[in-house]
Amino acid sequence: MTAHTSTRTHTVIESPVGPLTLVAADGRLCGLYMTDQRHRPPEETFGPRDDAEPLFARTAEQLTAYFAGELTTFRLPLALEGTPFRRRVWAALQDIPYGETLSYGQLADRLGQPGASRAVGLANGRNPVGIVVPCHRVVGATGSLTGYGGGLDRKRQLLALERGGVPAAVAGPPTVQEGIF
Repeated sequence: MTAHTSTRTHTVIESPVGPLTLVAADGRLCGLYMTDQRHRPPEETFGPRDDAEPLFARTAEQLTAYFAGELTTFRLPLALEGTPFRRRVWAALQDIPYGETLSYGQLADRLGQPGASRAVGLANGRNPVGIVVPCHRVVGATGSLTGYGGGLDRKRQLLALERGGVPAAVAGPPTVQEGIF
């Protein structure tokens, strides 16, 4: 499904890692973007605001459980738009267990393309549904925190949460924000 044949809507929720913009296409999550995220699409592509979209309530509930350390795998319908290679990378990201990390090279190996760690990194950076599709679980070859579209501080927070810590700004469940758009 492409942006030209789908009906998109969005909302904004609060989370422990800041406001998250959720975008749906025909009832499936196609975007989860953080403030100041690298490769964030223009807001006009998100469609009209629709705080009543049932998918957004389900997503907020699951994010609440995730940030509380009670959910390790998201169960949401996704509409991930990208090249076949990017979609393969994003599918492989979903196989990285909660609380664990892989290097870009290890992920490339899993895809059967051991020389493609740079391409894996580029696809990882274009993940349109961060957190739900856990691109934060990919690290440098030495285990170092390298690149994250939402910023290294957020990556650090998410990994700490998954390893039994609590994100710095836990302020309760995500809620719809008024007046953002």
